[in-house]
Amino acid sequence: MDPLIASRLILWSKAILRWPLRQLDVKNAFPNGTLTENVYLEQPSGFIDPYANTYLFIFHQQSDTIYMFLYIDDIIITGNNSSLLDSFARKLNSEFATKDLGSLSYFLGLEATYTIDGLFISQLIYAQDILTRAQLLDSKPVHTPMVVSQHLTGDGLAFLDPTLYRSLVGALQYLTITRPDIVHAINSVSQFLHAPTTYHFLAVKGILRYVKGTLHFGLTFRPSAAFGALVAYSNADWTDCPDTRRSTSGYSIYLGDNLVSLCAKKQPTLSNSSSEFEYRALATTATELLWLTHLLHDLKVPISPMPILLCNNKNAIFLSSNHVSHKRAKHIELDYHFLRELVVAGKLHTQYVPSHLQVADLFTKSVSRSLFEFFRTKLHVRSNPTLNLRGSVKDTLPT
Repeated sequence: MDPLIASRLILWSKAILRWPLRQLDVKNAFPNGTLTENVYLEQPSGFIDPYANTYLFIFHQQSDTIYMFLYIDDIIITGNNSSLLDSFARKLNSEFATKDLGSLSYFLGLEATYTIDGLFISQLIYAQDILTRAQLLDSKPVHTPMVVSQHLTGDGLAFLDPTLYRSLVGALQYLTITRPDIVHAINSVSQFLHAPTTYHFLAVKGILRYVKGTLHFGLTFRPSAAFGALVAYSNADWTDCPDTRRSTSGYSIYLGDNLVSLCAKKQPTLSNSSSEFEYRALATTATELLWLTHLLHDLKVPISPMPILLCNNKNAIFLSSNHVSHKRAKHIELDYHFLRELVVAGKLHTQYVPSHLQVADLFTKSVSRSLFEFFRTKLHVRSNPTLNLRGSVKDTLPT
């Protein structure tokens, strides 16, 4: 997930700092087959290796800053000095044959649209290709990607074309880069890639029908008053999986008001209580928060000294703050308890959030339409603001 988070932070710099985004492409990135000699690479003078990410290269000189995001042969550069960016692009081209594609518009299947108040990222063309492959481009849309309280199991009649199933699920996984609203649904169907059933394929078709009704949706990045606030929502759903009885953890992390990191993942072990699985989820989220703090430090981004971690389970919060007896928590693996150390040391603040405001619920369970649409808005997943249509995309869905 490192390249996804790094790319979101680069896009954040455009929306918040109003820096220009330049796109470069390395020509003939793989001109040869098998190398018969050692090849050594040296990064441009002045750039440093970030502590927390291998896809970002950072240049700081007095008041000038350049970020370079590199993924194979695709490059995005941004900074606070346009003339310095031009000079760097020319220097890079003198070392490697590159093509300057100008302002970022299409990168790794992501479409960038510049708006008056920020940046809109979508995958419209990619989503249409998936629907065409599934022969569902003309299907009837639905309002949510999963039925309320839907839980998939391994039981059922085997699906006759497992290759198609795996292909569609894999394609949908990449769509989650700009569509975090389908993360939980994709996570659910991904657990049966080895032996999908007809019921699992119906679930995939339900996701695709939801994508059909929200084709023009994407992720927005906008300036916010809480510029450097790092806030995370952490949640878990107890025994979410009927087959293994394991819980699912989920989190969403915001820099200011913009989503920069998210996750939905089944916990590796069983939990004995709601406070236990929520505590494990908090520890997982804290790990990502700590990593993001290092990355933002590399980027010289000023952030609040104490990130906030929101949870809707008070017992888990008390446990993380060392306020309760640990008799019931003695069996929890020691590595999860580093969360308590962060809280006690004042490096992290855990705080209660009501369930109806728990955005991470969207990553752990299927919810009602009204709640789903509310959380989707909080993720900043919206229709393309530049579209000039007769009514919104939402209005085209059946009631």
